[in-house]
Amino acid sequence: MRTNELMLYKNMDYGDILQDMTFLMENYDSEFYNKEDLRSLLFECVNQLLELSVSHGFEGNLWHTYLTFLLVNDENAYSTSCEIVGEIEGSINEVALHDFSIFKELFDYDFSGLENVLGAGCIQVLMGYTNGSRAGKIFNRRVRDRICTLAKALGEAADAEEFKQKMTQFYKEFGVGKLGLHKAFRIEHPEGGDMEIVPITNIAHVHLDDLVGYEIAKKKLIDNTEAFVKGRRANNCLLFGDAGTGKSSSIKAILNQYYDQGLRMIEVYKHQFKDLNDVIAQVKNRNYKFIIYMDDLSFEEFEIEYKYLKAVIEGGLERKPENVLIYATSNRRHLIRETFRDKADRDEDLHTNDTVQEKLSLVARFGVTIYFGSPEKKEFQEIVKVLAKRGGIDMPEEELLLEANKWELSHGGLSGRTAQQFIDYLLGQE
Repeated sequence: MRTNELMLYKNMDYGDILQDMTFLMENYDSEFYNKEDLRSLLFECVNQLLELSVSHGFEGNLWHTYLTFLLVNDENAYSTSCEIVGEIEGSINEVALHDFSIFKELFDYDFSGLENVLGAGCIQVLMGYTNGSRAGKIFNRRVRDRICTLAKALGEAADAEEFKQKMTQFYKEFGVGKLGLHKAFRIEHPEGGDMEIVPITNIAHVHLDDLVGYEIAKKKLIDNTEAFVKGRRANNCLLFGDAGTGKSSSIKAILNQYYDQGLRMIEVYKHQFKDLNDVIAQVKNRNYKFIIYMDDLSFEEFEIEYKYLKAVIEGGLERKPENVLIYATSNRRHLIRETFRDKADRDEDLHTNDTVQEKLSLVARFGVTIYFGSPEKKEFQEIVKVLAKRGGIDMPEEELLLEANKWELSHGGLSGRTAQQFIDYLLGQE
């Protein structure tokens, strides 16, 4: 096997299994190695393939799925150039075809000789593996299914050229690596390590059509996001207003709606603002569009983290990349808490206007502000009726609205969240 000749797909994560399997393919009938040692190495490889497949939810031909897993995760000069935009021009295509021809040989390898010489039929277990739970801890089903489907397609490729076409099409449709395979991310600091962008595998599948009302607000959000994903000028967005009115759900719905057009989202909390420059540095040269999402953003007067955010948005020497926007939600219009003491201090402050502007300047850096207010009584009742119909609740309308009115009086008042909680309560009683 020619894995030592790979040029692009050289230093792949989880590539140790491939190295060991290649060694076995080349040396299983060699007189220079102890047969029992080779058998032991084979079973070790099978164990690692099984563990990887269970943790990621893979099934089918696990050898093909493993090789596909390597290909869809490796961020190299070819794969990152093809993500979202598809086939590119230049000599790198020749290099990629060379590497894919090696992978084609790996896909087509006949294990029967190896199994006979080593007296081990364990590899046959990998050729048609059934995953009982059909779930993994690392990938959600959407990602798992895409990899398994691609593995089957690559296994059926007639030659290296077709193999390359299928792989390139995958990079165009779904991207490469964790940023391509997943929709949303958070940032973490492993103990003693640098900041990492970590995938969020369990995302609420809410869509904008699921949110009743707020048509004007949703349209403003859609227009800005569409401009962003299509490469036109767009603004940072602040969604503000009453609690439970759908601000956070709207942003999640935006991600679900535009994910297949290359939109990704990174959730950042207030205490992590010092990491914003590092986050942007890791994503600025990728072909995706990134929304940095800040939920329930507000600052007490003693908190100064907002200054990091101001600098990132507009204040630093390096301009914010065109593939990054900031979307935030808040119950406060002005984000930074103001008190009557601020007004009283104006008599003592020699530069009162400077003090006020310092607290207002953060909001001014969000080019689009969208208001989400609590619904009126009739709007609340309309939300309840729509949600009840979607949930299949069979209850006379008069009784439904009467119970909804009782519920909202003791559960947070008029809001979309309260309406949804009421419907969930009714569904739980069935």
